[in-house]
Amino acid sequence: MHIAHPARDQIELAAVLAALGDPTRLAILVELARSGARSLPCGAFCHLGSKTRLSYHFARLREAGITHTEICGTNRLVSLRRGDLDALFPGLIDAVLAAASEPELRIATIHS
Repeated sequence: MHIAHPARDQIELAAVLAALGDPTRLAILVELARSGARSLPCGAFCHLGSKTRLSYHFARLREAGITHTEICGTNRLVSLRRGDLDALFPGLIDAVLAAASEPELRIATIHS
């Protein structure tokens, strides 16, 4: 099975910003950024919602070009496409992560 991802030149700023406008997807971004270059299994995000809800959010992030999903047996491993995003939109992910560390945003993320 193959999972489709946009090529680097197909990633659009509007799609990235729209995807990151959701608190759950923003929380996923923060956790992926904290993991560095390491891929995380989808199950690592269960504290953010149900499997069905998370599946939807992972798809939106992947379709926007923010994440890469790899099939590994029965698992899905998700990683941040940091290199692509930094090349296309220098400083954007750092700015989003800095804003996500603000206390009022953390509260909004937790309660959504």
